Amino acid sequence: MKIAAIECDLFFIPLPEVMSDSTHGRIEFFSHITVRVHDQDGTIGTGYTYTVGKTGGPAILSLLQQDVVPLLVDENPNEIGRLWEKMWWGLHYVGRGGIAAFAISAVDIALWDLQAQRASEPLWKFLGGSDPYVEAYAGGIDLQWPLDRLLAQTERHLAQGFRAIKMKVGRDELTEDVQRVAAMRTLLGPEVPLMVDANMRWSVEQAIEAAQELARYDVFWLEEPTLPEDYAGHRRILDAGGVPIASGENLRSVPEFRQLVEAGGVSYPEPDVSNIGGITAWLQVARLAADAQLPVTSHGVHDLHVHLLAAVPNASYLEVHGFSLKPFLRHQLTMHEGRAVAPQRPGHGVEFDWELLAAHRARV
Repeated sequence: MKIAAIECDLFFIPLPEVMSDSTHGRIEFFSHITVRVHDQDGTIGTGYTYTVGKTGGPAILSLLQQDVVPLLVDENPNEIGRLWEKMWWGLHYVGRGGIAAFAISAVDIALWDLQAQRASEPLWKFLGGSDPYVEAYAGGIDLQWPLDRLLAQTERHLAQGFRAIKMKVGRDELTEDVQRVAAMRTLLGPEVPLMVDANMRWSVEQAIEAAQELARYDVFWLEEPTLPEDYAGHRRILDAGGVPIASGENLRSVPEFRQLVEAGGVSYPEPDVSNIGGITAWLQVARLAADAQLPVTSHGVHDLHVHLLAAVPNASYLEVHGFSLKPFLRHQLTMHEGRAVAPQRPGHGVEFDWELLAAHRARV
């Protein structure tokens, strides 16, 4: 069995409404990069990654087309571990993270999709899972929204069946964050888990102060309180802040997660399959977390992460993300009594409407 061809595309997807957080400011677009791996029998595995706005998308596409595809054509698609190593070491001098991790991720996801399809199994079951139900929360990208709009969004999420909510923090004044979290807790009541996400906004000292203030509102976790590579700082925040820490969406390799976990700076490791190196690397992070007796959570691309969390024994919440591909998908994520349900279709089951996507193809 050989890889016959690999197709790569880039699309700039407009968001239905402008979003905001403390790092990226106004967010109006995201870049959607797809990879389709064709085997000799005509089966196609699909992988994808994304970036915030239009930044980086063309570079990832170029890296895929110029450097990754030549490494893999005519290779055996079943040898996923070996092909992952070939990509990693083929790109290591300009990679070991960054756009190389995004490119590797998209290809690796496509290879796993291809293999699960050929086994006629849904990806979560192919990876060893036995229960398709995964706890889920609705993740807002809403830092600069007025309070009434934030609360209205939350009410919609609750009406849709979500039983856990995440909001953004990191406004210019901590008092504003505290007031908004207090209002959210009043709306949710004491039983609904409330996560807060600072998107790396604070210094360690600021994060400790914020965590201590927000702890009064029974915050389930504080996400990305400071720079992701400050592992010792994460430990200080966790020790002094009084709330659990989720972090890792901006880490781009398994060794980085190992350092974060070994430093004792995280309660919920948060790998993103679209930028950590794909399913191969995501599963390694999940095992690292399990060895440390930590639950693993996710960031973004919920249509893929629902499979991975259903496949591992130490799964925490699935983030149902604001960067939704919903208009371009033939099948939508299914929710049941506050939990996401991994699909039964072979592979990951994510099927794009390529005709609709074509209207947003980037001209690069």
